[in-house]
Parts: sequence; C-alpha cells; structure tokens
Amino acid sequence: MARIVMKFGGTSMAGIERIRNVAARVKREVDAGNQVAVVVSAMAGETDRLVGFCREASSLYDAKEYDVVVSAGEQITSGLLAIALQAAGCKARSWLGWQLPINTSDAHGSARIGEIDTAALDASLAEGVVAVIPGFQGVADGQRVTTLGRGGSDTSAVAMAAAMKADRCDIYTDVDGVYTTDPRIVPRARKLSKVTYEEMLELASVGAKVLQTRSVGLAMKENVRVRVLSSFEDGDTNDGHRGTLIVGEEEIDDMERQLITGIAHDKNEAKITLTQVSDRPGSVAAIFAPLAEAGINVDMIVQNVAHSTGSTDVTFTVPAADLARSLDVLDKAKDAIGYATIVHDTRVAKVSVVGVGMRSHAGVASTMFTTLGERGINIQAIATSEIKVSVLIEEDYTELAVRVLHTAYGLDAEDAA
Repeated sequence: MARIVMKFGGTSMAGIERIRNVAARVKREVDAGNQVAVVVSAMAGETDRLVGFCREASSLYDAKEYDVVVSAGEQITSGLLAIALQAAGCKARSWLGWQLPINTSDAHGSARIGEIDTAALDASLAEGVVAVIPGFQGVADGQRVTTLGRGGSDTSAVAMAAAMKADRCDIYTDVDGVYTTDPRIVPRARKLSKVTYEEMLELASVGAKVLQTRSVGLAMKENVRVRVLSSFEDGDTNDGHRGTLIVGEEEIDDMERQLITGIAHDKNEAKITLTQVSDRPGSVAAIFAPLAEAGINVDMIVQNVAHSTGSTDVTFTVPAADLARSLDVLDKAKDAIGYATIVHDTRVAKVSVVGVGMRSHAGVASTMFTTLGERGINIQAIATSEIKVSVLIEEDYTELAVRVLHTAYGLDAEDAA
C-alpha cells in the first residue's frame, strides 16, 4: 500500500464530466489499495473571474477579503469532487485549509506555507477515506484565509505530500510530461522519463510552464518524488512509463543522463538600459537597491566598458509585467543613480538551455553562441548558472532559436513525424 497525493489543475476540473473523470482516476488508486489525498484547483477561468469581481468592486481592495473571494473556487471543486467520489462508491470528504490546518504566513495573496497539521487527516486516511483538499489556500494565525499566489495549487500538493510523508505526488495537467522543449514549436521534441529537481527548477524559472517554480523548490527541499501526468490520457497511474518523474540526481543513472535536458523560452521579459551611468563605486548598487526594495526581480545584467568620459551603460531585464513599476522606481532614483536616459524594449525573449551534464562537459555555451550566430541571431545579454545558459534575443527569432538549438544539442526524437 502506498500513500499518494494526486493534484488536478483547472482544466481537469472544468465541468462535472471532467470532475467525474478525475473521480474515476482517484478510484483506481483506491481500488489498488492506496491511501489517497487529492489537491484540486478551481475550474479553469474561475479564479480570473473572481479576481475580476474584486477589481470591479474596488481598485483598492482589502487583501484579506480578496483571499476570501478568490479561494472560493477551490472550495467549490473540492466539494464537487468529494460528491463525485461518493457517487462512485468511494468514502471521501473535503478538508478546507483551516480544517487541517494548513498554516501560512499572513502575506495575503502570496502567503508561504509554514506547517501542516496532518493528525486528523492521517486518522481519516487510515479509515480508507479519500481526502479532497483545495489547493492555493491556507490559514494565517488560525483565523484568516490566505492564498499562495497564482499556480499555488502545485505548491499545496507538494507541501501536503511532504507533510503526509507520501510516497509520490502525482500532478495532472493538460500535458503528458516534461519535454525537451515546447512540442508546439518543435514537433520532434522528446518526452523525458526523468528530470532532476535542479533541472526542473531551472526550466520552470526560465519559462517552462509545466510546474510552478515554488513547488519544484519545495519538492527538492523536502525530497518529494513528483510525477507529471496528463489528466486526459487513459491508463493506470502505476505504469512507470507514463509521465515524467521529478527526482533527485542520484535516481538518474549514467545511461539516462544527457548533456542537455531541455530548452525553454520566455517572452515575458523587458530590457532596460540606463545610459551614461557614473563609473564609480556604488553606482550599480544605486540602481538595483531600489528595485529590490520594490520587490522587482532583476535577471540578466550587462555593464558595458566604461566610456572615456567616466561613464558606462548598464542593461538588465525585468519581468514585462514589472516594466512600468521599474521605470517609475528608476525615475525617482535618477539623482541618486546619476544616469542620462532610460531606454526600454519589450520585443525581447529569453532562450535557455538547461542540463546537469554542463557540470562535467565544456563547450555548451560555445555551441549555443555558434548556432545562433550562424542563423544571424544577435545575443543582447547572457546569464549563466552551473547548469543553465540563457541568452536574450529579439522576440521575432524565438521559435527559430529554439528549433536550431534543439537540433544542435541532439535532442530531436528519431522516430517523430
């Protein structure tokens, strides 16, 4: 008997028929003798609808009341799934965040999970009752409902798996696993059977939309085995060939290991350049300190060689959604920074290659730069980590860059159509 957490996203819960399909999948695990907890998202589009109501009611809404409203979507699907499971012959009940409880910080709208009390849940699971838990929410100070931020149901599922000491956390989405790149761009992309936590964390952070970044970081910290599956494929979830396992590096043997695991892209980037910044100690800090205080994440940074005039240009990227706020912060700090002008560009994209094999193989960056150069694709900025190389390019070249890099690193599937 195994203890399993199953998480279903909004597309999986979009209507009663799909909820019945989810109930059938859960029942198969129960019939196999497993203890099952299910974490659910709101129906597709429901959270956006609720957010719209809050904004319509007031542009300056109370964050605590916002959480009360937007958490309702998951409450509805958890109750409906419990009803569907009961109709299918399973013992089931819903557990809201405050009933477990799932204790979080009081940062409403972006709360972080602290601890989860599973005593009552463990007793219920031992009696063969399926637990249905709304994702994306918890409780602060034992009183107020909190939410974890968009995509937070993935984090809820991993946190529940860690607290329950589950054998596995199955995350069902509208894709059947993690691919070497977006198969809509590269039809010859291959589905990966296993990916390390570190690789998945990097892929998620640079544009892959399969899992939320926070959930992968938590899985790595708590050593939770995660499987990504499609909720639209039939079959037994115990089939080891289905989906993609996110695991520790020690679970991937040398035969399965490859130099590059995947290629991701992100068009939600904006480039900012400050011209004629004074070339003196502390000038760069004067740029990034106010951005950090405003909670704006800066990614790629390029500082040009100093001009003979004693000044330099500094270029960096921020999320496109934060561009207006970034420009406002920098404008207010202009005297402290000492720059001439601000130039910004949203017609850029970040393309990244990721793989743990980079640690022991040279030439990964060289291959990337050469391949892009041969296709006339100019690199505007570069960022690296131990297992990732990212470049900033003109947005119009994104798909071409992904395709040629996928081929250059030998990732194309041999038997793809």
